[in-house]
Amino acid sequence: MKKIIFTGTFLLGLLVCIQPLKPQGQASGKHLFSELGGPGVIFSANFDSRFKNNERLGLGYRVGLGFGIGEFTEWTTYGPPDDYYLGYNSYTRTYYTIPAGLNYIFGKNHSPHTFEIGAGATFLTRKLSIFYYDRKKSGHVIGHFQFMYRRIPVNGGFTFRIGFTPIIGTSGDLFPFPAVGFGYAF
Repeated sequence: MKKIIFTGTFLLGLLVCIQPLKPQGQASGKHLFSELGGPGVIFSANFDSRFKNNERLGLGYRVGLGFGIGEFTEWTTYGPPDDYYLGYNSYTRTYYTIPAGLNYIFGKNHSPHTFEIGAGATFLTRKLSIFYYDRKKSGHVIGHFQFMYRRIPVNGGFTFRIGFTPIIGTSGDLFPFPAVGFGYAF
């Protein structure tokens, strides 16, 4: 967990030092950001881009790496082989997430204020159920939708995003989930 936080912080610090390598006034279409909540569950570092080069708006994709913390249960036997009883151990472990999805950005070409609608899947490194009420079925994949306000400067720079990310749990139930992110567009 410390490695992920250190790597994410290092990448964001590195992004602040990057100067845009495009002519002044040209639209930026690539975006690196860290996000609390959302499809990465607790924290994720993400890359977002449009399918058309040098476009800020329209159809695009996102992919990231994140982590979460889950409770796992393990059934065990206690006692000698001829007189044993069944019990379970419950423990908390970190798991990694890989959020990926498609999104569409709405807005005006020369305005930093945009709105994102998206959908995708988050792949989990452990088979589990994310939410307490989602214990009916555990799995390796959860779904998500995104409804986000994004402030991304037209010529690149510091970005901000906040919104609502409903998560589709492993049993198919829908859970409301907030998200907030900071990053750099180039």
